[in-house]
This record gives sequence, structure tokens and C-alpha cells, in this order.
Amino acid sequence: MQEKRLDTNPYIEYSRYMDKTIAIEVFEALANDTRLAAFRLLVRAGPGGLPAGEIAEQLGVVQNTMSSHLHKLGRAGLITSRRESRHIIYRVDFAIVRDLILFLMEDCCGGNAFVCGPIAQSLASEEQTS
Repeated sequence: MQEKRLDTNPYIEYSRYMDKTIAIEVFEALANDTRLAAFRLLVRAGPGGLPAGEIAEQLGVVQNTMSSHLHKLGRAGLITSRRESRHIIYRVDFAIVRDLILFLMEDCCGGNAFVCGPIAQSLASEEQTS
């Protein structure tokens, strides 16, 4: 059974997958060449992630500048970090990415989800199994 929400403001839209303000913050974080490149690099790296220094090196960005970009991606919830010895390892939070895609596709095709339906359904079923 889905939890009922009490809307205090009838003009706020609620999604089953992601709050609109969170989606806006995510898009804002990705709206920069360096952050987008770092995010894509981390997506390619998969669940193991990459050390901050390697991200900076692969993108040709000074480490302290890269650190602030990674911090912004982290504040948006797109990536997480963990310390391993002297290194900080960053990885994508794939659950947030899945929720963002579902948020974008929630109202696909005006309710006739012939095109987007299989994709959204696939992502939603992955969510239930993880």
C-alpha cells in the first residue's frame, strides 16, 4: 500500500519516484562540462568507483577544482564517497540515477507509454529487486 501524502500546497507536484526540487538540484549539478564529464566517467567505472586523483587526472583538471566539482555532485546525491587509506573513492549512486530516469519518464507520451513504458517498467522492476 502506498503512503498517502498531505499536500500543504496544492501547487506542488509530487512524483512517485523523485521530488521535483531534487530533480532540479541534480540537473543543476550536471549542468557543467567538468561535472558532467566526471559523472559519466564514474558511470563507466561502475560500482567500484574511482579515486578522486584519478578522476582529476583523466579529465585534466586540477585536484582542488575537481574536489569542488565532486562535492557539488555529492550534494546533489548523484555520487557517494568513501575513504580507503589515503584515497577518497567516488562512485555513482545508481538508485538516484534510476529514480531520475523514472521521474523524467513518469508521464511519458501522455499516458500512452508505448515508447517509454518498457524502459520505465524495466527500471521499476530493478528497483523492486534491489
